[in-house]
Amino acid sequence: MLATLVRTASNSNFQKWFAPFIVLTALCVCASANANMVTLDKGGKPVQAYLPTDVTYNPDIPTPESVLGANIGQWHVRHDQLTHYMRVLADHSDRISLEVTGRTHENRELLLLTITAPSNRPNIESMRTAHIDAMNSGNKVKAGAPLIFYMGYSIHGNEPSGSNAALALAYYLAAGQGTRIDALLNNNIVLLDPSFNPDGLSRFAQWANMHRGKQLVADSNTREHDEGWPSGRTNHYWFDLNRDWLLLAHPESQARIKQFHRWRPHILTDFHEMGTDSTYFFQPGVRSRKNPITPDENVTLTEALAAYHAKAFDKQGKLYFSEEAFDDFYAGKGSTYPDLHGSIGILFEQASSRGHLQESINGPLAFSTTIANQITTSLSTFEGALANKPAILDYQSAFVKDTQALAKDGDISGYIVGESNDSGRFNAMLSLLKQHNIKFEVVSKDSEIGKQTFRANRAIYIPAAQAQYRLITSIFSTQTSFENNTFYDVSSWNMAMAFNLPFEVVEKRDFRDVKTAANAQLAMPVLSDSLPANAYAYAFSWNDYYAPALLQSLLEAGVSVRSSENAFEAKLVNNQRHTFTSGSIIIPTGLAQPDNLLNLLTEQASALKIPVYALASGLTPTGSDIGSRSIQPISAPKVLLVGGEGVSEYEVGEMWHYFDTRVGLPVSIVEQQKLGNALQSGYTHIVFASGRYSLTNDTIDALSTWVKNGGVLIGQKSALRYFAANEWLNADIVDREEIDSKFDEDKLTFGDKSALYARKLVAGAVYEAEIDITHPLFYGYTDATLPMFKTSNMVVNNYYTPFTTPARYTSAPLLAGFSDEKLVKLIAETPAVITTKQGKGVVIGFTDNTQFRGYWYGTNKMLSNAIYQSGFLK
Repeated sequence: MLATLVRTASNSNFQKWFAPFIVLTALCVCASANANMVTLDKGGKPVQAYLPTDVTYNPDIPTPESVLGANIGQWHVRHDQLTHYMRVLADHSDRISLEVTGRTHENRELLLLTITAPSNRPNIESMRTAHIDAMNSGNKVKAGAPLIFYMGYSIHGNEPSGSNAALALAYYLAAGQGTRIDALLNNNIVLLDPSFNPDGLSRFAQWANMHRGKQLVADSNTREHDEGWPSGRTNHYWFDLNRDWLLLAHPESQARIKQFHRWRPHILTDFHEMGTDSTYFFQPGVRSRKNPITPDENVTLTEALAAYHAKAFDKQGKLYFSEEAFDDFYAGKGSTYPDLHGSIGILFEQASSRGHLQESINGPLAFSTTIANQITTSLSTFEGALANKPAILDYQSAFVKDTQALAKDGDISGYIVGESNDSGRFNAMLSLLKQHNIKFEVVSKDSEIGKQTFRANRAIYIPAAQAQYRLITSIFSTQTSFENNTFYDVSSWNMAMAFNLPFEVVEKRDFRDVKTAANAQLAMPVLSDSLPANAYAYAFSWNDYYAPALLQSLLEAGVSVRSSENAFEAKLVNNQRHTFTSGSIIIPTGLAQPDNLLNLLTEQASALKIPVYALASGLTPTGSDIGSRSIQPISAPKVLLVGGEGVSEYEVGEMWHYFDTRVGLPVSIVEQQKLGNALQSGYTHIVFASGRYSLTNDTIDALSTWVKNGGVLIGQKSALRYFAANEWLNADIVDREEIDSKFDEDKLTFGDKSALYARKLVAGAVYEAEIDITHPLFYGYTDATLPMFKTSNMVVNNYYTPFTTPARYTSAPLLAGFSDEKLVKLIAETPAVITTKQGKGVVIGFTDNTQFRGYWYGTNKMLSNAIYQSGFLK
C-alpha cells in the first residue's frame, strides 16, 4: 500500500505539495493495518518489561534505564556502563556484595557479584566453607544446604545478549520481592559474572552502536551486521576465551577459574549466541558426544532443567531445540569444565541479531528479543534448579564418592612428568596444575618407568587418587578412538605433550618404582648473584623456553650478541667447563657493549631464571672457537604480522600474544591490502597466518623482491598454499580432491553426510614429528621427536631432503585424539616444516599452528627460531 501511494504521489502534478502528506497517511494506514502484527521495539524496553509480572520490585533500587539513560536493548551496553550499574546496585542493595576478581589485558575490571538474602550475609563465608568441605569429603549434605549458582554471560564479546540480560537479572535479584525471590535467595547463593569477556564486549558494543541509525536497518548486508577485522568475539589478543577454561592463557580465565574453585558451584551457566537464522538452543546436547569421564547423571539432571526452559518457551510460543548439534567433550569449554568437577555446566545459544535488528528466516530479529530470551532461561534455570534441589545436592556428593571409586578401581596409579632440561616450560606446566587445584609430588629418587628415566628433583608425580581425578584423566589421555567421532572442537589436549615434556602413565603395579618424599624440592636453575667482570664472553643456552625473551631484552638494550651454529664446550672463569648446544647465545666483551652490561645480564637472567656463564677464553676445548665464522651476529628483528580481512584473527592473535607476552618482541600488524606500502619500511621478517590472501600483482612482485634481497618469509597452515602458488615455497600441497578420493562413498546414504565430513577433518589431534635438532629451526630442542598439534587436514607431498625439510611426521604419527585412519596414513612421513632459499632470503613453512591457543608450549620456540636463528638458513 505504501509503495502504491508513493507512486501516486510521484505521478501527481501536486507532488511537490502533497507527497509528504500522502506518505504520512500511508504510514498511518500501514500501522493501522499491521496493528495485530508483532511490532519491533526500536528503543529497547524498560527493565520490568523483561521480567515476570507476578513479582513486585523495590522502588528504592535504581533501574538500569534510570542509571544508564536508555532502555535495555536500545543500545549495546558498554562494559564501563555495565560495571557502573553493578556498583550502583551493590551500593543500594543489602543482598549484593561485589568484588573485583581481576583485570583484563586492557585493564577492565572483572566483577563478581555475590547475591543472597541479607540474613545470610554474616554467614556467607561459613556457608561457602561448609559446601567446600562437603565437596572434599563427599559426605551427604543436608536438605537445607544452599544451592550455589554461577551465572556467567557473553564469553564471546559479539554475543552480547547475555551481558545485556545480566543488567535485568541483577536488577531482578536486587529489587524483586515476593515468594519467588524469597525461595531463591533465602537459602541459596547466586554468583553473577556479568561479562566473561569485557574487552571483546566493549569492542563489539562500539561497532554495533557506531552503525546504529535512528532508523534500524535489518539488512544482513549492512555494515552494522558485518563486523570489521578483528571481530568482537575474541579478547584483547584475539583469543576465543571459551576455549581457555583449561588452558588459562589469559587473566580473564585465570580469575574465573580461581573463583570457580573457591565456590565449586552446583550450576554454571554459559550464555552464547549463534547464527541469525537459528532459534534457541539449550543443553543437553548430543549425549554420545559428551566427555566420557562426565557421569551420565549429569546429562540426566541437565535434561530435568531443560524441561523448565522448554516450559517457559512453550508459554511464550518461542522456537527452540535441544539434544543436537553441540557437544560437551572439550574440557576447556565453559559448559564442560564444570562437568568434570561435579557441577552442571549449561550451554545456552541464542540466535543473534548481530546488531540492533536483522532479518532472519524466522522474521525480523530484534536485539531486545535476544536479550529477553536469555533472561527467560536465566530465570528458568533458577526455577528448575529449585524444583530439583534435592537431586542436585545429592548429585554433587555422589559425584565425589563415584570419583573416589573410579580412582580406586582403575588400573592407573598416576602420571609422572619430567623437566626435560627446560625449567621454563616445566614451571609453566606446574603453574597450570596449581591453578586447577591438581596436587603433585616431587620425585625424590631416579625412577625408571616404561622406557624412560625420570631424574630426582627434576620430575613430578601426579597421583590419580585425588579430587581432580576426572580432570587429570582427561588432560593426560592418549585416547584415539571414541564412541562418536564428530567433534565440535579439539579431541585431545594432553598437557605433557603440549609442553613437550617426557611423561609416562604409572600403572598401579609400577607405583613402587616411583619414589617421592614430602620434603623433596624441585631443582632450581643455578643463577649468579653477580657475574665476574673479567670474562672473555658471557653465554647462555638456547634450551630454556624463555631464552628468546632474554635475547630480545639484550638486543633492545643495544648488546652485541652472537649465536653458535654448532655445539661447543667452553672453559669458564671458575675453572669449570660447560657444554653449549647449537643456538646458544654469546656476548663477547671485546665488542662494543653497553656500560651496564653486567647489571643488565644479571637482572634479566635472574628475572627469567636462566643461568648465564662467564667464559674464560675464546679458545674452546671442543667445537667452534668464539671467533669462528659459524658463530654469527644476531640483529634486532623488525617483524610484521599480516592481518586484515580474510586472515585468521585467532592465529594472528596467537602469534602476537606469544611475541608480546612471552618474548617481549614488539611486532607490527599490517592488513594485507596495505602490505605493499609497508614493504618499504625495513622489515626483516614477515609472517602469514592461515587465511584467504588476495594480494595485488604489484605487492606479490614486491614481496618476491623483498625475500630475494634477504627477507625471511614465514607462513603456516593454509598460507602454504598461497606461498606455493606464488613459487615462494617449494611445496606441493595435496588437493582436496585427493583427500576425498581416499573415502569410499558407494555405500553411504544422505544421512551419512555429516559423519563423512567429520572423518575428513583433523579437528585437533596430536601428531608426532621427527625433527632435526641440528637445524636452526630446531635449536634448543634435545629430542629427535616432537608432539605437534594438528588442526587441519592439509598435507604436503613428501619430497623430503634433510636440508629443506627439518621435520616430518613419523610413520605412525597419531599420538592422541581422533583422526581417521585414512588421513593418518596420508599424513605419515610427509613434511611438517619446509624451507626454500630465495636469493639472499629464505621462506619457511609450518604445516601446523606452532602457537595453538597459547597452550602448545612445546612448539612455540619454532617461531622464535624462525625469527632469531634464521640467519643460518640464508
